Amino acid sequence: MAAEFSRPGSLYGAVDLGARKQALEAQARREAAGPSGAASAAVIEVTSATFNADVVERSLSVPVIVEATMRRAEQVQQFSGVMDKLAAEAAGAWLLARVDVEAEPQLAQALRMRAVPTVYLAFQGQLMPLFEGPLPEAQLRQALSQVFEQLGVEAGAPADESDEPPVDPELLRAEQAVEKGDLDAAAAAYQRLLARSPGDEGAKIGLAGVGLLRRTMDLDEADVLGRAADASDDVDLQLQAADLEMVSGRVDEAFDRLIGLVRRTRGADRDRVRVHLLGLFDALPADDPSVVRSRRALANALF
Repeated sequence: MAAEFSRPGSLYGAVDLGARKQALEAQARREAAGPSGAASAAVIEVTSATFNADVVERSLSVPVIVEATMRRAEQVQQFSGVMDKLAAEAAGAWLLARVDVEAEPQLAQALRMRAVPTVYLAFQGQLMPLFEGPLPEAQLRQALSQVFEQLGVEAGAPADESDEPPVDPELLRAEQAVEKGDLDAAAAAYQRLLARSPGDEGAKIGLAGVGLLRRTMDLDEADVLGRAADASDDVDLQLQAADLEMVSGRVDEAFDRLIGLVRRTRGADRDRVRVHLLGLFDALPADDPSVVRSRRALANALF
């Protein structure tokens, strides 16, 4: 299967949308801590519980090749050995994350894989399929080389991150609070940072992510989305549905839902939907392709 570099689905739930910038900072801190704070191996064994930290967060600072395989299948063992070899040769320029789909059936389902092995690329928090089935070493080298060339990533040597800016203490407090589930403390830390630095995008993203968590934590996704499908002009229900889509990473669906609602409403309802949509935009970087596209669509819907 050819690599697909169109807009891939976000891997982020609400916590991750709110902590995109903080994940970058966390990775920088781990690497600054040396061998005790950073993984020294080029190959990571991944489970459903560790996928977010070991693949999503890491991909924000280094490309991660994900090999979804079945460890006991003889036909893929040689392929896995070659993958190990290439990962070691990369010397940290990219990492290999291996998933045993037999042990992790839920993760296999989430990856929508059809063959063993299936190889994916995680890059900047996004996951995209690369190819299915075991490739000979020469073809595998060529495939990975083409992937990194398309992305404009230098895969021959690890990036120099010595110039990373220092971590703001408020960002660190917010990140730790989110990890503990203390949303009030996280929001307070983000608000203090914004009061001091109103233009801090990381804090704005984080605060929007905390808001998403607060609004959706008690909602039943299946119930809300089911009722929203039958009540297209119920503003409250449509806002809840968009929040739930955002939380589950269906960013474009959430944005399109509310842009459609802007077109169908007038007056105070329309302004309420517009403001809510702008709040969802804040949960992603301003240059995110979905945000850029949807801002144009919103302007068209309004004018």
